[in-house]
Amino acid sequence: MVSAVLVSLIESTASYSAAARLASATPPPAHILSRGIGWQGIGILLCGLFGTGTGSTVSVENVGLLGSTRIGSRRVIQICAGFMIFFSMLGKFGALFASIPFTIFAAVYCVLFGLVAAVGLSFLQFTNMNSMRNLFIVGVSIFLGLSVPEYFFRYSMAAQRGPAHTKAGWFNDYINTIFSSPPTVGLMVAVFLDNTLEVKDAGRDRGMPWWVPFRSFKGDSRNEEFYSLPFNLNRFFPPS
Repeated sequence: MVSAVLVSLIESTASYSAAARLASATPPPAHILSRGIGWQGIGILLCGLFGTGTGSTVSVENVGLLGSTRIGSRRVIQICAGFMIFFSMLGKFGALFASIPFTIFAAVYCVLFGLVAAVGLSFLQFTNMNSMRNLFIVGVSIFLGLSVPEYFFRYSMAAQRGPAHTKAGWFNDYINTIFSSPPTVGLMVAVFLDNTLEVKDAGRDRGMPWWVPFRSFKGDSRNEEFYSLPFNLNRFFPPS
């Protein structure tokens, strides 16, 4: 379970940054990321209390939908949540959605996931992509991020168990879950290489100066507009 939460946190953090970029907002400071992860934890707790069987996590599809519609208003999210609660009480609407062909869902997912992937790659513009060091890190992390989870998936399908198969069941679950997530594997490889290869002389090539103003909530005056909580809730969750 811990490994699943770790994977969810990594994917959610990336989705927060992608959503901010698609909404033309400033990059979320560390405090905002922590707040989002905290609320996500509360959502998982409520899922457990109500016995939903699954936890809650950030929807990558909704991030792509935000970019395709260019609508990032909180009011829209609130109205959509109300509709979801209302329609869940009517079985006919569930049957209507279930009748939609899977090919339509697949086509929509191709667009939404492709848009989110493109947003992730757009962050590379703040680095020096003429640097062989950066090209090596990006290429290796993307390749391993795709190939390692694919290996774990194919191995699990053929052997009906993951590649990690020791007497410690918790260790097997931990390894198999983490290395089955492409974003997690890609992040681990990229972070390791980025912090071990020519770190001292590559600060500007890594794009670190660009992120300095956004490390704290008060680093940019626009953060107040984008990340303030409604109903004066900021007094309970003060920015740091």
